[in-house]
Amino acid sequence: MGTLSLSGANRNAVIEHARAGAPNEVCGVLGGRREGTEATVERVIRVTNVASEPRRRYELDAEALFAAIERIEGAGESVVGFYHSHPAGPPRPSATDRALATWPGRSYVIVSLEGTPTLSSWRWDGERFREERIASVA
Repeated sequence: MGTLSLSGANRNAVIEHARAGAPNEVCGVLGGRREGTEATVERVIRVTNVASEPRRRYELDAEALFAAIERIEGAGESVVGFYHSHPAGPPRPSATDRALATWPGRSYVIVSLEGTPTLSSWRWDGERFREERIASVA
């Protein structure tokens, strides 16, 4: 099992984005450092959800995604993953999430707004998602 390290500020940024976008799903890119199965998020970049049904799925705006990648790489970091929200669903990948995952070795963070906001992280191995631990860092 891998670990995704996330500061309180970055955790809050993801949750606040999810709350602000509800009832639609929101999405973004996570930049930072990755070594093997360990990753540390250094920055959270919001990306517009351009899905035709934003209450049920997300699709990152291509132009904004490329700008986020350039910003991350320009800071000497790597794309360590992505995040999106499930405003009315559990914090685990849906069938749609599995069908549309395209970045092997990256973390996919899901924030559920059911009750108390909950974050989970899943590493896509190219065939399936494997849950990974989220560690809090200062």
